[in-house]
Amino acid sequence: MTVRRKLVMIGNGMAGVRAVEHLLKLAPGAYEITIFGAEPHPNYNRIMLSSVLAGGADLKEIFINDWDWYKDNHIRLYAGHKVTRIDPAARKVVSHLGAESEYDELILATGSNPFMLPLPGSDKQGVIAFRDIRDCEIMIETSKQYKKAVVIGGGLLGLEAARGLLHLGMDVSVVHIHSYLMERQLDETAARMLQSELEAQGMKFLLNKQTESIVGRKRVKGLRFGDGSETEADLIVMAVGIRPNVELANSAGIEVNRGIVVDDYMQTSVPGVYAVGECAEHRGIAYGLVAPLYEQGAVLAKRLAGVETAPYTGSVTSTKLKVSGVDVFSGGLYAGPAGTRSLRYQDEVEGIYKKIVLHDDKLVGAVLFGDTTDGAKLFSLIKSGESVAGKEKELLLGLSGGQSAPSTASRLEAMADDEIVCGCNGVSKGTIAEAIRTKGCTSVRDIKACTKASASCGGCKPLVEGLLGLYGGDSAGEPVKEGICGCTSLSRDEIVEQITRMGLKSVKETMHVLEWRQQEGCSKCRPALNYYLGMLWPAEYTDEKESRFTNERYHANIQKDGTYSVVPRIYGGVTSPGELKKIAEVAEKFDVPMVKITGGQRIDLLGVKKEDLPKMWEELDMPSGYAYGKALRTVKTCVGSTFCRFGTQDSIVMGITLEKKFERLNTPAKVKLAVSGCPRNCAEATIKDFGVVAIDGGWELHVGGNGGVHVRATELLCTVKTEEEVVEWAGAFLQYYREKAQWNERTSVWLERVGLESVKKALEKREDRAALVGRIETTLRSATDPWKEIIGKDELRKNFVPISDLQSV
Repeated sequence: MTVRRKLVMIGNGMAGVRAVEHLLKLAPGAYEITIFGAEPHPNYNRIMLSSVLAGGADLKEIFINDWDWYKDNHIRLYAGHKVTRIDPAARKVVSHLGAESEYDELILATGSNPFMLPLPGSDKQGVIAFRDIRDCEIMIETSKQYKKAVVIGGGLLGLEAARGLLHLGMDVSVVHIHSYLMERQLDETAARMLQSELEAQGMKFLLNKQTESIVGRKRVKGLRFGDGSETEADLIVMAVGIRPNVELANSAGIEVNRGIVVDDYMQTSVPGVYAVGECAEHRGIAYGLVAPLYEQGAVLAKRLAGVETAPYTGSVTSTKLKVSGVDVFSGGLYAGPAGTRSLRYQDEVEGIYKKIVLHDDKLVGAVLFGDTTDGAKLFSLIKSGESVAGKEKELLLGLSGGQSAPSTASRLEAMADDEIVCGCNGVSKGTIAEAIRTKGCTSVRDIKACTKASASCGGCKPLVEGLLGLYGGDSAGEPVKEGICGCTSLSRDEIVEQITRMGLKSVKETMHVLEWRQQEGCSKCRPALNYYLGMLWPAEYTDEKESRFTNERYHANIQKDGTYSVVPRIYGGVTSPGELKKIAEVAEKFDVPMVKITGGQRIDLLGVKKEDLPKMWEELDMPSGYAYGKALRTVKTCVGSTFCRFGTQDSIVMGITLEKKFERLNTPAKVKLAVSGCPRNCAEATIKDFGVVAIDGGWELHVGGNGGVHVRATELLCTVKTEEEVVEWAGAFLQYYREKAQWNERTSVWLERVGLESVKKALEKREDRAALVGRIETTLRSATDPWKEIIGKDELRKNFVPISDLQSV
């Protein structure tokens, strides 16, 4: 019978237990294993603590190995036991509760301790670190009673803590000694973009601040800075760094420097004693990220199993920010030190920044913000050191010149099998593909259990899902209910109901809470969520430009040659000599190639350069005609009774009134109105989304028309007598459509789906119409136009008979 050697490990964290997991696979039954853990928990994912705070995970979900795992693998676990003494001569360890264990081999996986600034007042109640489950519990408990939180430290850990506290409903400020955030992982450009993104989520920042003391008596009340300023605080979280936990090793006579000094096989200065993880110092470096620690653990496991292994020579590190809704990647020499050259791409409208750093035709660093899709590929190239000569721009932009952006599937197909998908756990594309093809993995959970891919920070989950779809075929996952897009199984109605019930107030929060499959969403769901949120919370929601299409962000229609079309609003198709002169002067000044009268009775300035758009709008000094948006586009009119001998009503004033009333109104799809002054219908009101046709003594209101590819005539909604009733019914109909239609669903398609009778029933009672009008009025009051009101409109109005007080918006 083979005598098993005794292996004792001090520390029950991620790095040490990962090494044990490897060892159990390489040499099952070779060791009698004992683990001491200072916390009263089984092994858990410390990286996911920020997700627990941010509401993305429950505490029970972050445990990597439960109690049964230790039992099943015959591991004796002393949970809640802090080892206080190592006796290298007797090869024995002793815990503070008196537990003793002899060893043949000892692994020190003691991790690190949070660095607490030695400030006056740092011992007060309400001053904590952010390191373990207990810290999370304190934050959650504190948020129920107090509201003002300050996080000291603008690094990765500090921002994760701040976002979690924000989710808990606290007013959060981040204090940072440097001039920009995450200076150890990001360059200044990416850091500034990150700051803007987090400020939009409600986070506040106090930069270039040196903390001097903590104010308060028994409990913290605030912070005082070196410049004499102060800020209030009910809770202070210090996230200013970590220090390797070396006290135990030092007291045992084991060589320590900043960390416990180890060689390339994780051996310390004492025979039979190894160190791994944040407590270890290898070649002068103590790593604090999970991927290098797992690499160390793999080498140590092979060494203990007697398996030949290459030495550990150090790690190239990368960082992916896990704060809800923020996509940031950094790897290698991101700052571009002397002797390197950098390529950058920045799109502030889309919120995207990319930078690659090159040295001797090799990729040595990268920073990605807003679009981190290529992070794994770039990091793989940084580590491989292969030449990228001639491919620099392709690497920067993610595509070759003239090509369209490749789909996720084609990107995954193009990846080499040895390319790392899960950086935390070192899992390659080939390993995941093999698990899907040969090991029966049909879900992300199966792949996680089999390969550990996505088991740590979770940043690679979209890629794992993509590979599952690529290689799993029909067997991949359970049948999934079809949602509004591939990112979710939820329907439009389910999403709207959940947003309303849970009070979700941003696109990113909605995707996060409703567990979007693709964390960043897609071009189909992001604009839809942006619309639904604006429709539900018109007075509170801030429109997210990054969730709008390019045309809407630039207030112009992009043309096939890359130029833009600018269409100022011309109410009811009626203009003035002064307006025409101004448009002509602007067209001449900016050398507009074509000026065209549109079918919607407006003037289109075609061929405008992108860089001229802001100045052109400024000089036009006219509101946008929204020729590009999912909004009210035009209200087409005939001359009606003002000039036409057949006209029965004043269609021009009616059209201008409707256009002024509902301009800037966001809708599920584009909306066009028209007002005809008589049944001859010169304004083509019976093929519009909402058409008004004048008759003797009143107005016919028509809905659901479309003059596009699939021509659809309107259906008669009702007949009314007064102009005020026209506006009332128009408002009620448009709001009902806004609240019930799917994103990108024209009124013609919507009406065919729900039926005219259901719309009539919803609008037949005056109190129901009044409620709908009230909600649309709230939306209109909250709507803003980026361009100034039309000049000369008062002169335009005086030519027509006013309709009560309905002319103004």
